[in-house]
Amino acid sequence: MRLHQRMLGQMTTRIRALGLSIPQFDLLSTLTEREGISQNELAERLYVTKGNVSGLVDRLVQAGLVERRAIAGDRRSYAMHLTPEGRRLAEAGIRAQREFVAQTLGKLPAQDLADLDRLVFAWRDLARAADEI
Repeated sequence: MRLHQRMLGQMTTRIRALGLSIPQFDLLSTLTEREGISQNELAERLYVTKGNVSGLVDRLVQAGLVERRAIAGDRRSYAMHLTPEGRRLAEAGIRAQREFVAQTLGKLPAQDLADLDRLVFAWRDLARAADEI
């Protein structure tokens, strides 16, 4: 947990330097992967409530980073799209993440990375199984 907190703090500093919070960056980077999804789909992908996404999207729309576009045939839903500035900030944040990974995990030997990968997936599977109990 301490490692998680340290890494989160270091990434938060890097993302804040771009003028974004971690939740804002999460939303923008998610849209780089799947632009045009609805707020409901966005909430599912981010593992947050629809209300949280709605407020976050409102703030990003006001900041000129995200656009809501009507979905044909659905008067209640909107497709989420990045503005050019939103895409620029998302890509800058993704670069910052990659640089952080290169400066940390990237310095480990290949076998250590393979072992870590295997262990993390095994741990993830055990955590998922614990959810089902």
